[in-house]
Amino acid sequence: MKEPTELEQLVSLVARNPGEAARRLRERSDRTPGTGPLSHLAMLRFDAARHGVTGPLTGAGALARTLIESGTPVDGLPEDPETPLITAASYGDAEVARVLLDAGADLDSTASPDAGGVRGGTALLHAAVFGMTAVLDLLLAAGARVGSLSEAAAAGTVTGWLTADTPPLDRVRALAMAADHERLAVIDQLLEARTPIDAEDTHYRRQALRLAATRGRTRSVAHLLSRGADPQHRDPFTHRTALEWCRELGGGTAVEALLTA
Repeated sequence: MKEPTELEQLVSLVARNPGEAARRLRERSDRTPGTGPLSHLAMLRFDAARHGVTGPLTGAGALARTLIESGTPVDGLPEDPETPLITAASYGDAEVARVLLDAGADLDSTASPDAGGVRGGTALLHAAVFGMTAVLDLLLAAGARVGSLSEAAAAGTVTGWLTADTPPLDRVRALAMAADHERLAVIDQLLEARTPIDAEDTHYRRQALRLAATRGRTRSVAHLLSRGADPQHRDPFTHRTALEWCRELGGGTAVEALLTA
């Protein structure tokens, strides 16, 4: 008989003990004073190895649905620094995010001022900043509201947001967002608006080519290079090139090939 997976065992546990669905996790959490089970699940794919979870992580959506049906609040537990949807957006779990959205998760909730991600940010902003395009697209389809040029760039359309009066730093930040989410048409719009292609976003300490390279965004890297991005540009903090960052953070051989061509 096939052994049940870790997630299947958790589904069985919650079915036998419904009260566990609303209990804050303290021992197996990287947050203080612990996190709710839905938020823990939302970051499980990212933290699997560190938490001792092995094998393919299938069924996360089914478990999230079981937790909600068993009484876990869809928007998290009291005093949580962010909602499970924000956590799913930060960690890129589209399967869990879809279940949360179907259950009515609040799209407009914001992280607390002392949260560890994007302080005060919505789920949409977290997905935009952390490069989680699949979750970002789900949020947009569910009706999430774009609130800035940066979010608009990540979403793929800056119409109505990019104007002649847009501050330079906002345009530079938007360029990095567009590169991260491979919104090539938005990259072109921003460059046509005289956004400097190699400029640094001092708020998030990012730059378009470097960010695209470290995240393995092959199409964005190729497009930026074709538009004149300097592969020898060094970041002002560690003085590394996009290629050096790509190699350190695992951007992939396809990106490396583009940067060394």
